[in-house]
Amino acid sequence: MAVLVTGATGFIAQYVVDYLLKEKYQVIGTVRSQEKAEKLHRQFGNDPRLSFEIVEDISSLNAFDQLFEKRANEIQIVLHTASPFHFDTKEYEKDLLIPALHGTQGILNSIKKYGAHTVERVVITSSFAAIVDVSRFSDGKAVYTEKDWNPATWEGCQTDGMNAYCASKKFAEEYAWKFLEENKDLVKFKLSTVNPTFVFGPQKFEEDVKGHLNTSNEIINALLHSQPGSTKLEPDYHAEYVDVRDVAKAHLVAFQKEETAGQRLGLNNGPFSSQAVVDILNSKFPQLKGKIAVGPHPGQPDPTPGCSFDNSHSKKILGFPFISLEQAVYDTVAQILKKEGKM
Repeated sequence: MAVLVTGATGFIAQYVVDYLLKEKYQVIGTVRSQEKAEKLHRQFGNDPRLSFEIVEDISSLNAFDQLFEKRANEIQIVLHTASPFHFDTKEYEKDLLIPALHGTQGILNSIKKYGAHTVERVVITSSFAAIVDVSRFSDGKAVYTEKDWNPATWEGCQTDGMNAYCASKKFAEEYAWKFLEENKDLVKFKLSTVNPTFVFGPQKFEEDVKGHLNTSNEIINALLHSQPGSTKLEPDYHAEYVDVRDVAKAHLVAFQKEETAGQRLGLNNGPFSSQAVVDILNSKFPQLKGKIAVGPHPGQPDPTPGCSFDNSHSKKILGFPFISLEQAVYDTVAQILKKEGKM
């Protein structure tokens, strides 16, 4: 039996595939083109346990039908990681809301049609974005848990990329839980979601380090390339983080453990600020001294922390220690500097 990983070329998904292969699972990855399939297969050493299916556009409601019609009898576990993550658009419905919602609708309905009796566990990559009230993101008194939901509405969220992205995660996840409730007599699978905060950490493959990185890591990348002498930090974040390797590990635990069934698994390992990131850069990389910003409050606690996410319930269920901010930032930056020939 196999594990299906949608969006297999994604930042998180590549680590998920890696951990699955290391644990000897058969893995089917979805990618948007044959070229992407060939590249990823090469990166994973042409592992015979890894195969691919082309799904060109997850916003099409029948995007996964052909795949499930062909291979449903093999697929026991579905890890649905495919969803757009960026803020850089004004086409909120087309680029964020519809692909996220339709991707989840499509895969769950394909399971219902072709894998109702073979798929046993489904894990959906959701986000803290589906939990947080974006209007209180910078409210240091606001504390969220896995029981909370982003209050966004379809119309009200279409004000900017961040609001629309956060809402897209809420609508997709909300649909999944509702689908299971309405179809519990028709499908056999148990559902879990994985809800990370900002996801830091190195790319799985060094060759994928580009000048512009995925949305979360671009925060670190921008600070790494900040101007010396500047006390104002751009971007200036006060939020919470988790390492990509922990997020990937949680996807496996989410279907391997009985007690994760029916759970929203909140993934967070505490606060970070742009100041904390540049403090790590300046202390851990001597070659950056005097070449990047030091920030307005070097070495001091964040004077304006944002909201927090109490995920102690999920950490207890998952049962593994999370990677520190210092390690996550160090590994991310060491990889970038190596690619730039500065390490």
